[in-house]
Amino acid sequence: MGGHELFERSQTLAAIIRKAASVHIVTHIDADGITAGAIALQTLRRLGKETSLECVKQLDATVMGRLANENHELVWFTDLGSTIATQYPSIQKIITDHHACPPDSNAPFHLNPHLFGLDGSYEISGAGATYLVSKALDKQNTDLAALAVIGAVGDLQDRRFCELRGVNRDIIDHARSTDTLSVVQDLRCFGKETRPLPKLLQFANDPFVPGLTGREEACSTFLQDLGIRLKDGEEQRRWIHLETWEKQKIVSALTQMLLAKGFGHRIALRLIGENYLLIREEIGTELHDAKEFATLLNSTARYGQEEVGLQVCLGDRGEWFAKALNLLRGHRLNLVEGLQFAREEKIQKRSNLQFFNAGEGIRDTIIGIVTNMMLNTEEVDASLPLLGFACTDNGEIKVSARATQLLVDRGLDLSVALKTAAEMVHGVGGGHNIAAGATIPKGKEEEFLSLVERQISLQMSA
Repeated sequence: MGGHELFERSQTLAAIIRKAASVHIVTHIDADGITAGAIALQTLRRLGKETSLECVKQLDATVMGRLANENHELVWFTDLGSTIATQYPSIQKIITDHHACPPDSNAPFHLNPHLFGLDGSYEISGAGATYLVSKALDKQNTDLAALAVIGAVGDLQDRRFCELRGVNRDIIDHARSTDTLSVVQDLRCFGKETRPLPKLLQFANDPFVPGLTGREEACSTFLQDLGIRLKDGEEQRRWIHLETWEKQKIVSALTQMLLAKGFGHRIALRLIGENYLLIREEIGTELHDAKEFATLLNSTARYGQEEVGLQVCLGDRGEWFAKALNLLRGHRLNLVEGLQFAREEKIQKRSNLQFFNAGEGIRDTIIGIVTNMMLNTEEVDASLPLLGFACTDNGEIKVSARATQLLVDRGLDLSVALKTAAEMVHGVGGGHNIAAGATIPKGKEEEFLSLVERQISLQMSA
């Protein structure tokens, strides 16, 4: 079982779509969700279907009740939906998702890699699953493959192996065949297109570089000591401006620093990996590198501005792109402030996990990003999973959990732990083994933590 069955299921979903005159798309608020939604929307428009789209944080009883009452002819859930696959039979639906799901949810309308022995945390994303259905409907839709790559990178699917693998490789090949994507081996730090060199190294977190990460002045000194010019005239140099020998010199020095600090070759090798470039986009913009494109999208729907991200995905490089850049500036500021707030709140350690409670200090829509950033700082113990708590607009508590691949390899499954614990306090949860989330009632945080701890203890002892 695997990729072949996944492709067969995409044909089944395509047949369901062909029979519908109108389709309502429900997608997630992150980069993977936005690209998945854009792929579905463009696919349906090309078929001449009547379409509508909405972005949601999660599929709770309120959202599902409203969808049931709206009586859509067909609802297409993208990058979410697997948790409700066996529920709400009155809603005519198809699902293209990649989050962990129970085996009994294997229905003809449900496409999810976990149903076919594949791992949705790195082998295919929500956008990738949606793209498979799009291509099943019309092979000409291979021009949407690059969007699926952006979704996969935005979902950090390249993190485990420093490259995309699994079904994602097929999607990369499709994108390359349409001359929309190129793949290069390069430094994995975020911001090579747009960040000044010292800032690029200051925010390096995979791997974390002791003495440089988090220290802009130290990064400037490090580069100058290597003989790297920080400016060309008045213009600050970025990674894309460097000569090959300059890049090699920096990577070599970073490698030596990591080895000297005892990090070992396995960690040092993570400096270099595959980079995915959108070759029809302008070099030096937020759209040329898939990672930066994904971050731009994260700055839209997470702030209730999904239309902005969708229009950028669909090709707008004027008014909507300008709006996206403005939102990105605010998003970056919120992340910096969120990271600082989390640090000030202090990490609280327990036997099997560590956590911080941001209250209303960090938006619930970015608590997952901040939690992931925190996990890669020197003040956090990477041998324990990290949970971040934040208040939602409706008074509930959003929980985001992140862990290292090493913990997952030892048996940790955050998706199961958070889903089980959340349901026991009348909440909802799920996700991936390495990254998961939950929404629970306010006041249930302590009980929830104890339940998650118990789940983690059982997993790690097994």
